Amino acid sequence: MADAAVTARGLTRIYGDTTVVDGIDLTVEAGECFALLGPNGAGKTTTLRMLLGLTPPSSGEITVLGEPIPRRARAMRERAGIVPQFDNLDPDFSVRENLITYGAYYGARRKQVEARMDSLLAFAELTDRADDPITGLSGGMKRRLTLARALVNDPELLALDEPSTGLDPQARQHIWERMHTLRRQGRTLLLTTHYMEEAERLCDRAAIIDHGRIVACDSPAALIAAHIEPHVVELRGDLAMRWMGRLNDAGDIDPDVRADVESHVGGPLAPLADAGFRIEPVGETVLIYGQDREALIRQVEALVGPGYLYRPASLEDVFLRLTGRELRD
Repeated sequence: MADAAVTARGLTRIYGDTTVVDGIDLTVEAGECFALLGPNGAGKTTTLRMLLGLTPPSSGEITVLGEPIPRRARAMRERAGIVPQFDNLDPDFSVRENLITYGAYYGARRKQVEARMDSLLAFAELTDRADDPITGLSGGMKRRLTLARALVNDPELLALDEPSTGLDPQARQHIWERMHTLRRQGRTLLLTTHYMEEAERLCDRAAIIDHGRIVACDSPAALIAAHIEPHVVELRGDLAMRWMGRLNDAGDIDPDVRADVESHVGGPLAPLADAGFRIEPVGETVLIYGQDREALIRQVEALVGPGYLYRPASLEDVFLRLTGRELRD
């Protein structure tokens, strides 16, 4: 606990009759990359805002960087950086001017920011675009600049809300590389994300939040080992529909076939269920989970034939199993 960058005990937030965050206990160690995961409305963003002193808790205790929150939130934020979900760069300023202006919010004089300017621009890979207007930057460039801007005060803790949302694969990879660099520098990273691959690749630990409570918290590998079978076969598209009994002889979807799980498992795929494999129909995909890779592949091939996809289980499988597959708005 002495090395913890963030601690929360009994953290609760109530709006009217709705409990958005319900008694969360949380510890983030210094130098750790920690993710808050959850469906829309689960309470992860409210939790992050309370930890940063931006939303007052209804009850509970918070300490961040040794400061009691929200009483000493301003002092804490002087040592922290924040990357919001949506870029809020000033379109009237250049890349360089955005960094200088943001530094002024922390009381940094222009000369202090200028002394770090080269390293910040290099970090964002924007050295050659320093005097360009914000309107001339791509989405990936803006995101990298927003990340570099959060470093203008050389923070110990960096909070990132959906850091790679809306980016193409190349831009996302660049953001992940920058985050790996920050980890190697010993900074504490606290992020929310809907990309399970992002959490699995970057984070030391992740907390899955649902209905305002933490339902699981551990390293991604430990969460996978504890909550899901290690091997998965996917049947997709027409192959899945055929083996769920939802395609007729003409290859069209049969509207008379029930779409519930019981009818799928009790239909053509019943031999796999009888052999101990867990079957989850998801839309036009069938997921088949098993403990033994060779046995799973052998029996799927014998029953279904070619066209399936094998993969190891992922954090996304755990997330969906713990929080459900229904849409959240």
